[in-house]
Amino acid sequence: MVTSRIPATVITGFLGSGKTTLIRNIITQANGRRLALIVNEFGDIGMDGAMLEDCGAESCSAEDIIELANGCICCTVADDFLPSMQQLLAQTPPPDHIIIETSGLALPQPLVQAFNWPDIKSQVMLDGVVTLVDGPALAAGGVAHDLDALEAQRAADEELDHESPIDELFADQIGAANLIVLSKADLLDAAAMERARTVVEGQLEASTPIIPVAGGAAPMDAILGLGMEEQAHARSQHSHHHHHHHDDDDHDHDDHHHHHHHHDHGHDEFASRIIALGEIDNVEVFQQTIAALASQFGILRAKGRVAVAGKALPYVVQAVGRRVDGYFARDRDIVAGRLVVIGMAGLDVSGIAARLGGTLIDEDASSQS
Repeated sequence: MVTSRIPATVITGFLGSGKTTLIRNIITQANGRRLALIVNEFGDIGMDGAMLEDCGAESCSAEDIIELANGCICCTVADDFLPSMQQLLAQTPPPDHIIIETSGLALPQPLVQAFNWPDIKSQVMLDGVVTLVDGPALAAGGVAHDLDALEAQRAADEELDHESPIDELFADQIGAANLIVLSKADLLDAAAMERARTVVEGQLEASTPIIPVAGGAAPMDAILGLGMEEQAHARSQHSHHHHHHHDDDDHDHDDHHHHHHHHDHGHDEFASRIIALGEIDNVEVFQQTIAALASQFGILRAKGRVAVAGKALPYVVQAVGRRVDGYFARDRDIVAGRLVVIGMAGLDVSGIAARLGGTLIDEDASSQS
């Protein structure tokens, strides 16, 4: 039997970009999934007493992995990535998903390459790199809210690169990302949002979805489960210190979210719905259709299983922005004919369903795994 590898998500971004809030938000949505968290220091993530009590942990000491009573999270401090990962992988049962929060000043690229180590690669799949950027700072013409604090953080850490301008480190974070989260979107009006997005898009060399988020409240399904291992490794080979080319067809960015700037807090900013689909005739055509709809309607994520004419097994489809992948499932027990679609509030899910020849299901998609 093939043991499936545990997915791991790398979350990066400068001090003050909102990583802590986003990660805490994801933890509150764990819903019984065993999440493991590797952080640079516990102070970063603010593992306060109330949060640990929620998870059933009595204490949190920097030396320990915390095995929490209800299995919702275990933590380790990343003094060294490999031992931390080995400790997590030795847990029984192992975590369902590993989240690695990096210092925004440490380049994500070497960490991504560390996933190629045989000990890690056989057991862990790099699910994707998520970069948080500070919306108001970008709109105001900077890359971080407090550059002095950022430089002080860098000066205090001997292992960090002290030479590169902060702007180059920012460019490398953007270059490594499979998904960009534009934080504090509730503090931006439409013009400021446009300025912030323009800064990010100016650094992009390949199409990358940008999700505006208020108060760190992104649905877990939008952040975890990207399944972008190959692309993450490909992007880690390049650094903006050396590359400034722009491919024309890659530069067609996901501009279609511009119309959806809602300033309420919580998950109301996102639409997450399930579409019931009948049997499809051709998987390639289906994937091309999903990619076209993602571009036209502003779909951030789409995933599900569909029945295919003449095939015994269902087809699993997974889209992140306009990039669509799929494979035939190994089992036929799970219900096929459902597609979960996630986008910003105002997403025309009815229009998407109509184009796919499907119908909307009224149940809440956030309860689906």
